[in-house]
Parts: sequence; C-alpha cells; structure tokens
Amino acid sequence: MAVMDFTDFNQRLAACASDAEIVLADLLQSEALTGETARPERLISAMRHAVLGGGKRLRPFLVTETAALFGAPRDGAMLAGCALELLHCYSLVHDDLPAMDNDDLRRGKPTVHKAFDEAAAILCGDALLTLAFDVLARTQVHKDANVRIALISALARAAGVGGMAGGQMYDLAAEGRFSKKRALGESEIVTLQAMKTGALLRFACRAGAILGSADNAALDNIERYGAAVGQAFQIADDLLDVEGDPATLGKAAGKDAAAGKATLVAVLGAEGARDQLAQLIADADAALAQFGAKADTLRAAAHFIAERRT
Repeated sequence: MAVMDFTDFNQRLAACASDAEIVLADLLQSEALTGETARPERLISAMRHAVLGGGKRLRPFLVTETAALFGAPRDGAMLAGCALELLHCYSLVHDDLPAMDNDDLRRGKPTVHKAFDEAAAILCGDALLTLAFDVLARTQVHKDANVRIALISALARAAGVGGMAGGQMYDLAAEGRFSKKRALGESEIVTLQAMKTGALLRFACRAGAILGSADNAALDNIERYGAAVGQAFQIADDLLDVEGDPATLGKAAGKDAAAGKATLVAVLGAEGARDQLAQLIADADAALAQFGAKADTLRAAAHFIAERRT
C-alpha cells in the first residue's frame, strides 16, 4: 500500500502546526481564568518563550490524525494535542537546565534559563505541566467525563515515574551522575528510550483512539504503531546528533556522543541503527494494516519521523 505523497503530508503537518499555534497562544494568554488570581507577566513570558514560535507540533498532529481515523471531532482532539504539547515543552525546559542536559539553544533560540533565569525556567516547567492537565480536564476536549479521565490517567502515566520522568532518571544514571558510569545493553537502552521519548508519542496516538472510542483490537494496533514511531523518533534523533548540522537542527549537535549518552547508535553503529529504524517503520506500517487507506497519513508520519533532518 502506497504511502501518501510527502507534499500533501507536509501541508497537513504545517496546517496542524498553524492551528496548534493559535490554540497554544490562546491558552497562554495573560488574563487570569476563573479560579486563578493573577498570571505573573514574567512567568507567562517564559511560558510563551518555551512554547510558541517553534517546533513541528508532531504530537498534536498525531493526536488529531489518530482521532480523525476514528471519527472524533477535530476541535477536541486539537485541544488534547495542545495539552500534550504543553507537557512536552515543560519537559524540554527542565531537560535544558544546567542540572540536567545544560543546553543553551532550543529551536534556534536561547533556552528558557538563558533567556530568563533558572528559577523562571523551573517555574515555567511547573506551570506548563499543570496547565496541560487543566486543559485535558475541560469539557471542550470531550463531553464525556469518563473519556477525559482516561486521557488524564494515560498522560499522567506516560509522563511520570514509569514514563518520561523515570526515563530521564535512567538516562542520568547511565551518564554516571549518581554512581560509577556503566555501559547499557541494547535492551536497557530500548527501555530507557521507550520511557523518556517514546511514552509521550505513544500517548499521542492512544489519545486519538480514546477520543474516538476505538475498540480494543484497534486500540492495540494504535498502541503498536505509537510504540514503533516513538522508538523510531529517538533513533532518528540520535542519528541527527551524530550527523546533523547545528544550523539546521536549531540546537547543538554532537552533545550526546560527547557526553557518552546511552543510545542505540553508540551500541549498534550508524548503519545498525538505520537498519533498526527501517524495521520499526515496517512495524508501524504493519500495525496500521486493519485501517486500510484511511491510515495513509499516519503511515506517512512514520516515514517522516524516520527521514527527518531537523
């Protein structure tokens, strides 16, 4: 089955990014909402710096496209996708801090702790994380409270101790932050990356299926697809760290290799990692078989993730 033309895919991705930017800007307005007392100007400015004006918005795209596969309304899916994007941006703000990855550049501009200060960056991340769950709880996401609860629960687990945050802890431990550094095996790296990076991408796909009331068989296949693209994204990212151009990437290249981070590229070599990447895309394609041509956009997304240069 042919993958859709990348010109069409890129147009859909750009349209989603444009729509997401509008929603995110509205969510990060200066005016306090009901139940809030005030929104400090410096904190809102830091949050807007972290979120607006950059990024492909791949996570909202996966939410909206998966939701469309199951006939869920786009407005609610977009809002859920933007909640996920807020949480993703929080993770980037905290990962960039000196205590974590100590990065100065993100999406071609200074990281939040550089543009503001470390305290502002910490609070910015805290506020973005909290706002993400605020947004998911809103009736505009879905009128059924049980659906909203399922989304909130799934995102909490994807982002928390057994997901992204736990994966970051494994990553720091692999660098030797807490004890003597040791090389991780392939299976350990796969687990680390499935948590740190893959969990939110899996959630993006699962969220669309939840919004569309997918049956168990369809949900299982979407989960398989999400797991494959999540791992593929990290391998592609690791290859870019080794081979990418900092001017194109919008961030420093070679930092992971210099720090001796645990990656499949380090274990398998670049060619071995590319072979693994190709297998993951084949797995993603296979997971979508039951959906036929309706899933062509998701197929294209998997190939885009594998072939991206930024």
